[in-house]
Amino acid sequence: MLNRGPGGLALMLFFAFAARGFAATFTASLDRNTIALGDQVVLTLRFEGGQPQQISQPKLGGLRMASAVNQGSSISIANGVQTSVFTYTVALEPVSTGTFTIPSISAKVGGQVLTSQPITLKVIASDPTAPPADYANRMAFLWVALPKTNLFLNEPVVAEFRIYLRSDVHRYDNPQNFSPEGNGLTFGKIVEGQQYSRRVGGTSFTVVPLSVAVTPVKTGTLSINPINATIVLNNRDPMDFGGFFDAPAQPVRATLTSPRTDLNVSPLPTDHVPPGFNGAVGNYTMTVTAGPTNVVAGDPVTLRIQISGQGALDSLALPDMPGWENFKRFPPTSKVNATDQLGIEGSKTFEQIVTPENSDIKSLPPVTFSFFDPEQKKFRTLTHPATPLIVRAAAPGVMPAAVAAHSENSQPTADILPIKQHIGTLAEISPPLIRQPWFLILQGVPVFALLSSITWRKRKEALANNPRLRRKLHVEKVVREGLGELQGMAAQNKSDEFFATLFRLLQEQLGERLDLPASSITEAVIDERLRPARVSEELLGSLHELFQTCNLARYAPIKSSQELAAIIPKLEAALKQLREVKA
Repeated sequence: MLNRGPGGLALMLFFAFAARGFAATFTASLDRNTIALGDQVVLTLRFEGGQPQQISQPKLGGLRMASAVNQGSSISIANGVQTSVFTYTVALEPVSTGTFTIPSISAKVGGQVLTSQPITLKVIASDPTAPPADYANRMAFLWVALPKTNLFLNEPVVAEFRIYLRSDVHRYDNPQNFSPEGNGLTFGKIVEGQQYSRRVGGTSFTVVPLSVAVTPVKTGTLSINPINATIVLNNRDPMDFGGFFDAPAQPVRATLTSPRTDLNVSPLPTDHVPPGFNGAVGNYTMTVTAGPTNVVAGDPVTLRIQISGQGALDSLALPDMPGWENFKRFPPTSKVNATDQLGIEGSKTFEQIVTPENSDIKSLPPVTFSFFDPEQKKFRTLTHPATPLIVRAAAPGVMPAAVAAHSENSQPTADILPIKQHIGTLAEISPPLIRQPWFLILQGVPVFALLSSITWRKRKEALANNPRLRRKLHVEKVVREGLGELQGMAAQNKSDEFFATLFRLLQEQLGERLDLPASSITEAVIDERLRPARVSEELLGSLHELFQTCNLARYAPIKSSQELAAIIPKLEAALKQLREVKA
């Protein structure tokens, strides 16, 4: 049970059943990293794979509890694995301005002790992004908040679209036609944050924050287009039973309009550019591991490079590094592990197989990664030193054994054999092997195996030297499997998963045709890249319709399996036409 205290947050939970199955994970997070004095922030403790038996009591310093602890649980299923999730949330309120750190919180789950990372919260005297006081007489309005508007190329920023609802609004529907767009900007998925209270001109409002990561892909003055959305409100309290027999309150349709927001995007500096820089922008750290380090020439060594930090993780790529002339290198694989819902914080891990070609090699070459730090406004290079490597020469092949000599005690062969008195049993002589079909077929097996291995190796080398072809084949497989998944999701009426998969398939196919990262594909590329290529208006219209259907589904999910299934043929037709577009 979590108890409330004046000097800190007492977090002590006891449950009847311990976690079983697989290793549990524990994370602690705040819904915002910067707040104004008088606002509240929500602390969330999230456990996956087990219930906590005991949680330590952190020292909150200049923060105090502003609400009771809320407990929730759910079950998530990913790749056929079922995981239990337990969350505990509590609202905190600062008592003064400054920077506060919530230290690591330890918890005992299923016999193991888990520890969270420290969390830093900045409390300022007032919020410079707060709306003016003359908005206080509105029932609902939309306000856009950006931490900064001066950016560098490929520098992501989190835009927060805040829906303000007056305190007498007790119910509301999801906003309609809410879809941020902008020429030269890519938008990530929209994430709804924890609601909080704020006063505007003396009137209390409930704020519903909708956050999205925005990344500029070209320089100049770029604009987030105005949003003209609508929302249906109802000010009848659902718990007010006194007016049960009164006439029902009429819903109110309010307009949510945001002004155009300009971003000033500067190009990256052209002086002091590191040799290996390939466009990464953000703030990163790097860890490198390799193994095994004691091998025979020609044996594989797995090189793992993990880039962690904040930035456009999907677009990170390994640079070309010198010093690998005596190694055979295979194309690397990569995996992104985002630690936030917006996908701009976390890590990207690259795995590459390298094979030393001779025993003179004593180490793996140093690994470097360069990026531009927009906060310090300069290039930085991370370097991992050479990794010692023991390479042994391959052992010579085993020579065939000599044919044994005749024994000295063997009996000599008679010069004249006696005449045979009886012919013996007669038997039909079978045709020689050279005339038997099975023998001829058997002789062709090695030739067929040789040709097959040569064909396989040529195909592998062609794929290794042709990343566009390799990506095309990968996307064909992803689309083929994704269409099958859509059929199942439509039959099970899983609307959210259906449209998430549909959107991903559009990104993959468009990204492959346009040679762009799949994560950077939005509806804007239809007019920016496809229309100049003289793509048919029918295909352009179909793609616009599919993107808009995905955007609308975020706030007005389709409930019918038949409606979901009817979208699949449209997607198949659009993807088929896309594959015919020249890359």
